[in-house]
Amino acid sequence: MTGDGPGLLHITTAAPWRMALAVGSVVTPSLAGSEGFIHLSAPEQVHLPADRLYAGRDDLLLLVIDPARLDAQVRWEPGVPSDPDSMLFPHFYGSLPTSAVTSVVPWRPGPQGFEPPGNLPAPTDVAARARSFSASLSQRRAAVVRHLDAGFAVLDPRVRHSHEHNCLWLSGACTAPEIGELAEACLTGCEHRRVVLDQAPPADLEWEVEEARLMVRRLDAPAVRGADVDVVPVTTEVIARLWGPQWRAGLPDADDEVIDQLIAREPLADAHVRVVDLAVLDDGGTPISSAQLRIDGATAALEAVMTDPRHHGQRLAGAVVAEAIDRARRAGCDLLVLEASADDWPRHWYARLGFQDVGTRWVATHFEA
Repeated sequence: MTGDGPGLLHITTAAPWRMALAVGSVVTPSLAGSEGFIHLSAPEQVHLPADRLYAGRDDLLLLVIDPARLDAQVRWEPGVPSDPDSMLFPHFYGSLPTSAVTSVVPWRPGPQGFEPPGNLPAPTDVAARARSFSASLSQRRAAVVRHLDAGFAVLDPRVRHSHEHNCLWLSGACTAPEIGELAEACLTGCEHRRVVLDQAPPADLEWEVEEARLMVRRLDAPAVRGADVDVVPVTTEVIARLWGPQWRAGLPDADDEVIDQLIAREPLADAHVRVVDLAVLDDGGTPISSAQLRIDGATAALEAVMTDPRHHGQRLAGAVVAEAIDRARRAGCDLLVLEASADDWPRHWYARLGFQDVGTRWVATHFEA
């Protein structure tokens, strides 16, 4: 099996995976114990150990692994006596590098238990990996996830003003009335109705619609150059000194509670992916340009790239993005993903930095009267 196929799978949960991201490898009790290997599965058989070991649990993650990136031996060996006759499972005799994990997919049982997962992003399918990243993180960091036939809804009362933390995700085609009914049913109590769509919304959906481009940059591409300045990791408290004024300027009608929640939402991802906030600081230690890097195995995402308008034209954002690319590469990532508005100039700036369009999604928003 090579990286051209669907990959191998490992079942885990949020805390062990976040610990693995911190140290760079997955180490399980089975590896440290008498077995001496990590249990893996092929996609068509992973439901068997899941039903046996995790029946009824809805907090599982599937690590999608590219076998070509493994640096130790995978042996196909018998499982347990209750498995079908002659079925062999892949056992990995070594610590599993997080750089071999190309996607992380939330997985829950159906009415009859776990079933073989469908539509897993293949390790070599960069468009699928990009599309999967934000949908996966949206579910993993949510306080509440409601699963639907057409997608899922996420809710988080801790940051109820954050649209991206309280929204509906739809992967299939829906009519305008269906979108409205689903949003109303799932987002009751929110002042907004936000729906993320993988297919273009129907023409009669009378909501505000933004087209977003999924963009990726392979990290073996030539380096990006920006200003010759120091870009350093900073805490949320420090970077908030740039975020707060920028969001207040962009959202003039927002009160302090809204801005405070927009800042408070950012650390929520760090319990699930490795988050690095990067900034250029002025002589007084105030951030004047920044970005957030989110590392999830071999795939990383770039978020919140912004520069204080008083420092525009100094190539600071280019320096911050260059540092993010370098840190992602050193963490073992081979792909950096982002989303950019199709109608705004940053998309073209990212293209000059080596990012390529690989897909589109739409965000439809409506506010309650």
